[in-house]
Amino acid sequence: MTASRSRKSRRAFARGTDLQDRRAFLSQTSQGLLGVAALPTFDRLLPAARGSDDSLLGTPTAHRAIHIYLSGGLTHLDTFDPKPGNAVMGATEVIASSADGIQLGAGLPLLARQMDKVAVINSMWSNQGAHQQGRYFAHTSYELRGTIRHPSLGAWLSHVRGPANPTLPAHVLIGGGTENASAGFLASSHAPLPIGDPEAGLQFAERPTEVDDEAFERRMRRLQRMNREFTEHHANRLTRAYDEAYVQAVELMGSRDLAAFDLGAEPDLLRDVYGRNKTGQACLLARRLAEHDVRFVEVTVGGWDMHTDIFDALDDRLPEFDRALAALLADLDGRGLLDDTLVIVSTEFGRTPRLQADRGGRDHHPKAFSCLLAGGGIKRGYRHGRTDARGEEVVEDRVTVKDFNATIAAALGLPTEHEFHSPSGRPFTVANKGRPVAELFA
Repeated sequence: MTASRSRKSRRAFARGTDLQDRRAFLSQTSQGLLGVAALPTFDRLLPAARGSDDSLLGTPTAHRAIHIYLSGGLTHLDTFDPKPGNAVMGATEVIASSADGIQLGAGLPLLARQMDKVAVINSMWSNQGAHQQGRYFAHTSYELRGTIRHPSLGAWLSHVRGPANPTLPAHVLIGGGTENASAGFLASSHAPLPIGDPEAGLQFAERPTEVDDEAFERRMRRLQRMNREFTEHHANRLTRAYDEAYVQAVELMGSRDLAAFDLGAEPDLLRDVYGRNKTGQACLLARRLAEHDVRFVEVTVGGWDMHTDIFDALDDRLPEFDRALAALLADLDGRGLLDDTLVIVSTEFGRTPRLQADRGGRDHHPKAFSCLLAGGGIKRGYRHGRTDARGEEVVEDRVTVKDFNATIAAALGLPTEHEFHSPSGRPFTVANKGRPVAELFA
């Protein structure tokens, strides 16, 4: 890089008052000087700034969380809340599980063997019946607004507790869109690190082979010289964060923790047990990240919006989900990780008991649906709440989305009553004043 180009780059950066401009500059600089194409996401690898002091923190029952989000609206009747003998079941048969009094739809035979590790919440309730709004509400506990973006639970955990492993991000998203799991109004360092393909892992995180140690050090020194003048004259939180980001990215490049993203290190037999598909391999990657102390991993599994031909659609979707979740629970338990890892299975709403005769599907139904929790201090083999004989209305122990998220927050030691303030000064709480469900804890 010539001295003239270096000066132009500094001037361009100094002029940029917009965050996107600064990110673009840093992305370009990182690729040009370091040869690291993955660094546009480097700010998410920063050690997260703590959002509160330890006196605000509760006593966690879980050290970390794996959230499997079923996007589209999982049918509760055909999975976690079946109604044996009722015509609403259609073609779905019912099977017993390893937990007394808990039955499942017959499409979940492997999970049925693991239900003695799980708490089923059959009394979920939401006031959001559209997908975008429902997904946003499920992740943030706030209604979607055009004026502000709210943090999801993984971002809150990153903000309040910081990373457990200083080399790795506190928040990772596998296979999903960041429009739901996001930092919201918190610093971008709390946004999830996105992994699109679990088998590809964290791409471009290793130094290119054509850049040897000498060349790498030379480029780093040049970068430091280029930035020194600017940082001396503009010493503030953002510039310090960018300096730390480069250090963090370089540490990650040389860290053994990069192995956490490598599914090739797993035995072929275990990869087969999880299932050789995106859902199975995403859950296996989530377990590897949990082993390396990533605080919050979300796995997004789409395809549950079944307005037509629901029974054929379930035959396609349930087997890989059944295999992946059953394998994850058994694997975590066998490794001694389930006791302090909270496994969450959630969705935005359920589906109607009434089958649409003309198309054989179920429509959106936020008034009653089911979610799961396992590990991390949660009761095992427990069923909470009840719906009526058709699965249409909650009749016992209703749990709102806010309450469900407050329960997750409490398990992770997050304060649910403390007010945090957005950059504009508006007060917000984790889970939006939801109340943790005490009965779910062991």
